[in-house]
Order: sequence, then structure tokens, then C-alpha cells
Amino acid sequence: MPPGPSIHAWRPPLDGVVEVLHARFGSHAYPMHAHDAWTLLLVDAGAVRYDLDRHERGAFGELVTLLPPKVPHNGTAADRHGFHKRVIYLSPEQLPERLIGASVDAPALIDPGLHRMISTVHRLLRSPGDEPAADDLLAVSLERLRTRLASQAAPPPDTGAARSLRDLLESHLVPGISLRTAADQLHFAPAHLVRSFRREYGMTPHQYVISRRVDLARRLIVSGQPLPSAAIQSGFYDQPHLIRHFKRILGTTPKTFQNPRFGTE
Repeated sequence: MPPGPSIHAWRPPLDGVVEVLHARFGSHAYPMHAHDAWTLLLVDAGAVRYDLDRHERGAFGELVTLLPPKVPHNGTAADRHGFHKRVIYLSPEQLPERLIGASVDAPALIDPGLHRMISTVHRLLRSPGDEPAADDLLAVSLERLRTRLASQAAPPPDTGAARSLRDLLESHLVPGISLRTAADQLHFAPAHLVRSFRREYGMTPHQYVISRRVDLARRLIVSGQPLPSAAIQSGFYDQPHLIRHFKRILGTTPKTFQNPRFGTE
């Protein structure tokens, strides 16, 4: 595999799919970050090591990995050879919120049949005109995912200080909200909020906001927004501010996501 990243990202004309990503990474290590989408991941070569809910996890081989929305995770190659991944980012309503706990507890599914179906969805999405077939097969795949997750569904997540702060940050993602204002609204001391959030999600509230703004900017860019307007609409001061954080988190510049490329993997 090449040492630098090779990225193909686009938004297909499928309801509920916010982005498709095919990428090779060498040495880049994703810091803790969060998406406003379900992350349906296949790792075709190499292996990915990541942390989710304070547990070390791995994605490799025929595992189907499903990461829930708004739950921070990181990611890095398990060895020096890097990894090749294919990802479908699904809008939150594609799977019930009550299944988030099950996905956190067991994000990796051993299901060769499901793996083949999702792999075929990716192949169809790379072929213009085959999107309806991809849509049909994705619907069947998601039904299978729902069934698997429902069988191991966990209780609803904790609604304490960290969860309340996360929800408040999400509702003020672009304009932002100060820690003091959040503390006043939630009736917790600011230091308690920061400690609780970091203990629950492995990152500070500010780091969470920046990662979610990068995620939002990425969606806007893939949808065709120019970089300057994408930066402002996602809450960054200007385009250089966006570029700095985008590259730190995703290992490449926003321009990589501007034009879909359908080359040979």
C-alpha cells in the first residue's frame, strides 16, 4: 500500500446514505472524533485499531463494523502496512436510536453473508446506473443489521452530565456555546462537566465540537459546497481554520473531498 492516503468520497443518490468513502491510509492516526451518522465499515486490507467507549477494538478481515452516531472513537493502522477501508455513512434514522448501546457494546459482527452483501453494495455504487440495485441490497442489509443488533440491545445510555452536555453541544454545534453558559443551563459546575465528558467520551467538549464541525464540513464539501462557505456554515472562523483541523483529524485536506473520483481501487 502507498504510504500516503488515497481517498475516493462521494454522496450517492440513495436516501439515507450521506457519504461513501473508499480509502487507503498508511501512517495516519485518527484522533478521537465523532460523526453524525452510523459508520458501516469494511476493512479490505490490513487492520484498524480503535477505541470506543473506553475499550480497545479492532476491525479487519470479514468483520462488519458498525459505529454509532455521536459516540467518539479514534483509529489507526494496526501495523506499519496501513489499511484499506470502505465505509457507508448512514443518516441516524436508518437504524433505531435504541440500538446505539448494542453497537457500542459489540461494534464488530461476524457475518460473512452480511459482509458479502455490503461489499456488493459498494461495487454497485461505483457503477453509474446501478444505484437502484444498490438501494435494494442496502435495504436488505440494514434489516439484517437491525435484527442482529436487536438481539443484543443494551439499556438506553446514561443521561447524566456527559450525555446532557453532548446533547447541548449538538444543538449549538455551529454557533457554539460557552462552557459557562452550558454549566448554567445544566446546573453543573464547569469543571465537573469537563471531567464527566472526558471520562465518558475520551475527549474534551471543545475537541468534540471541533470533530463534529469537521464532520459537518466534510458532508457539505462532498455535497458540492465551496470550501469558504463550507467552513463558515460548519462553524469555523474561515477556510484556513477549517483546513488545519480537517487535516489533523482526517489526515488529508478538504480538497480531497471536493471531486468524486471513480478510479480503480
